[in-house]
Amino acid sequence: MIATPLDPVIERAAAQISQSLIGAAPRAVVRSFFDAATFTASHVVHDPATRIAAIIDSVLDFDPASARTAHHSADAIVAYVRAENLDIAWLLETHAHADHFSAAPYLQERLGGKIAIGRAITTVQRTFGTLFNEPDDFARNGSQFDHLFDDGDTFMIGEVAAIVLHVPGHTPADLAYAIGDAVFPGDTIFMPDFGTARADFPGGDARQLYRSIRRLLSLPPAARLFLCHDYKAPGREAFVWETTIGAERDGNVHVHDGIGEDDFVAMRTARDATLDMPRLILPAIQVNMRGGHLPEPEANGTRYLKIPLDTV
Repeated sequence: MIATPLDPVIERAAAQISQSLIGAAPRAVVRSFFDAATFTASHVVHDPATRIAAIIDSVLDFDPASARTAHHSADAIVAYVRAENLDIAWLLETHAHADHFSAAPYLQERLGGKIAIGRAITTVQRTFGTLFNEPDDFARNGSQFDHLFDDGDTFMIGEVAAIVLHVPGHTPADLAYAIGDAVFPGDTIFMPDFGTARADFPGGDARQLYRSIRRLLSLPPAARLFLCHDYKAPGREAFVWETTIGAERDGNVHVHDGIGEDDFVAMRTARDATLDMPRLILPAIQVNMRGGHLPEPEANGTRYLKIPLDTV
């Protein structure tokens, strides 16, 4: 079932994707990096003509047992960018991740670019700023990011056109980026054999998630879809993070064509009730709502993350 008529933002995104698919507009090159520790796929997307690029959903390594950070995942991206002589214009976040730290500030120091996320990050900051008892001067206006996107905003990566789609439901601030014919939906949807994202985090909403996914699935079937995570569905041997809109419409186990909103909400609500919280949610949210910046060091020179007890 496709929502008709298409909303204007989806119409523009569909037209952009179609132009890229038929060769009437540039097609982006995508190179993905998979972090097995967090099951996260980060993507470097670039214009082959100008070599201008964006990095989407990067990972800062974090060991919760030792509370140490490292840069193995991010350094692999740095090496690729330098080897390919790419010029980083954007460090794009699809949302404030609950399962890994963003490496955007680390990458910005080495490669440049603007750190960006959706404007609804301010909702996440207000919710979790209260949970973590952030001081009064903690900015809840998204100022930790260089740029806040709204639904329908457009920008360029070299000569490749990009459009922003607000797709809330997993969190209030989720974005998908359509860049040429490639779509980066974050955690909104997974591989067809695995399904969809959970919707039980603060500000999440299963009904809203369904509508966001159906909005995405209204895009041209041949559009390439580069996912943020893969968890290897039962019976599958390899991690995979690339599919198409058409494959999701035909075969997504949670939300393929013909699945109605009420049935999806009932399934998603029941499934979410069985899931444990992500093991990194409390430290990760504190970092990612700051644009990936770690808390400032205290008087002894050490940075600290808070763990609220008996609250979540």
